[in-house]
Amino acid sequence: MRVIAGTARRLRLVTPEGNDTRPTQDRIKETLFNMIQNQVPGAVFIDLFAGSGGIGIEALSRGAVRAVFVENNVNAYKCILENLKTTHFEDQSTVLKQDVVLGLRSIKEKEADIIFIDPPYHGELYERTLSQLSEMSYVTDNTMIIVEADRDLDFSFAENYGFEVRREKEYKTNKHVFLYRKEA
Repeated sequence: MRVIAGTARRLRLVTPEGNDTRPTQDRIKETLFNMIQNQVPGAVFIDLFAGSGGIGIEALSRGAVRAVFVENNVNAYKCILENLKTTHFEDQSTVLKQDVVLGLRSIKEKEADIIFIDPPYHGELYERTLSQLSEMSYVTDNTMIIVEADRDLDFSFAENYGFEVRREKEYKTNKHVFLYRKEA
């Protein structure tokens, strides 16, 4: 896995061994960042279930001013730290080795511009995460929440937490869902 564009372009990133994380494929990552390229420069970017940190690091490389990484797996956490050192983004980053729900409560940013969520594709983690995000003051009407999920997952439940789906981009087996707070 590598950084695709920006100041850290072409630098290789380490990933945790085993199947506990599944890094976003470079092709899909490039498509995603082409879609959000105008929102990234100057952004505060939060990478949840961060794995190796590849998505947040890509955002920093493309001009995000800050990134917060939340990852509970010790091997993935170590990869994030190593990758931040390789890309020289340590000073612009906060890495929280915590469960995502606890991690969201620990974030001290005034406003988050983009929040990327990529949990394991099974379980209630999408709902738990959106439920917690709905209570966070740094999630404003302008905050873009991007969720990577199995292609078949229906996100109508997001409305229960005050979010609306504004866009979906489908790939072969998965998709990106773009959520915002529902307009009053």
